[in-house]
Amino acid sequence: MRNCFLFIFLCSGFFALAQEPSIHTKTDTISTNEEKKKHPLSTGYYPIGFFDVDLKTLIKYNNYEGFRLGIGGLTNDKLFERYKLGGYMAYGFKDKALKYSLGASARVNKERKAWVSVYYADDIKEIGTFDFLTDARVYSIFEPRLVNIIQFYKYRKWYANISSEFSPKILGEFRVEHSNVENIENYYYIKDGKPYNEYQLAEATVSVRVSPKTNFFTNEDGTKEYFDGFPKISAQITQGFKDVAGSDFNYTKFGLKFDYYIKRTDLSSTNILLEGALATGDVPLTHLMHSYPNQPTKDEVLQRFSVAGVQSFETMYFGEFFSDKLTTLQVKHSLRRFKLAEKWKPELVLITRHAWGDMDNTEQHFGIPFNTLDKLYNESGLELNKILFGFGLSGAYRYGYYNLPKFSDNISFKFTFNLKI
Repeated sequence: MRNCFLFIFLCSGFFALAQEPSIHTKTDTISTNEEKKKHPLSTGYYPIGFFDVDLKTLIKYNNYEGFRLGIGGLTNDKLFERYKLGGYMAYGFKDKALKYSLGASARVNKERKAWVSVYYADDIKEIGTFDFLTDARVYSIFEPRLVNIIQFYKYRKWYANISSEFSPKILGEFRVEHSNVENIENYYYIKDGKPYNEYQLAEATVSVRVSPKTNFFTNEDGTKEYFDGFPKISAQITQGFKDVAGSDFNYTKFGLKFDYYIKRTDLSSTNILLEGALATGDVPLTHLMHSYPNQPTKDEVLQRFSVAGVQSFETMYFGEFFSDKLTTLQVKHSLRRFKLAEKWKPELVLITRHAWGDMDNTEQHFGIPFNTLDKLYNESGLELNKILFGFGLSGAYRYGYYNLPKFSDNISFKFTFNLKI
């Protein structure tokens, strides 16, 4: 362990010495958020006439569906200014099943960017995910964790929501939904002695994101880039209602997230992400929480070589931990890119991640073995990004209470991909 940290320290010193100085230019080019949104690879939408194709729906891969091909998107202002029609259709070649979504939105207040939407969806989802409704849409060519996920459930749901910008710094959304859940895994939730493999859920969710600060920094090419809302504070409450349209369970879920980003004049940066979630009542495992693990369940280090995630625990195995109370802390420190050649400027990122959680009434969950995070989970490592064509390498080590007996089982070695638009 001591040798591992010594190696990281020595590498950090070498890379710091190799870094290039700040670049000064005579003029600055202002790049606003609106201008950046015009590029399809920065938004994930490609406009074709009155229809914006959703690039996220075109091709995916995961362990359950295999290759998933699809098409989807939204109509734009060229068809209707106040209305949008949208959806997608996708087919998994391994499970040989069709998934789809269809719905419509209407703008009710232009100044507040308020939209009312109604959608129906028939698809699959990873067990144990907790999504903040007001999180900005994130698009990337790779969805890193998707290729490694092993546990999904099927759902069919109706949902209606209204979203609005109460101010440039406050975004809110309210959603009601009813879903029919069918477990793919051999999982049963035990309630009052009755096992549930399929169940119905009725939920109402309120989500708010506050971005109290807008700032800008100078890029390496001398341009000024504005970024919005750091720190970002997200809060969400979900209430499940029993006996509403046949729903089976009562529960409440709370989520709170603090995302703080510091960009310095020497072009180094630090990102701190603190997140907490709590679930009370009768909540099946499908709707509880994990810490976004990203370690494939294979024996050897090289067999686990895959793509590293953005905010995932790289040494935590899929399906290893679930919680109804969970707190995670992630800190990334990016050093200024160092110059090895005129067009070869890799970036070193030092990372540490920690998770703590617990679960009441574990005996109610039958069929899927898992542990709880009642002790502190720790991993630290580094990324060397943008080595060649946006690709880099990532390494992490798992230590502390959940350190595994076999040394190699604590190691994560993956590639990274960063594409600058």
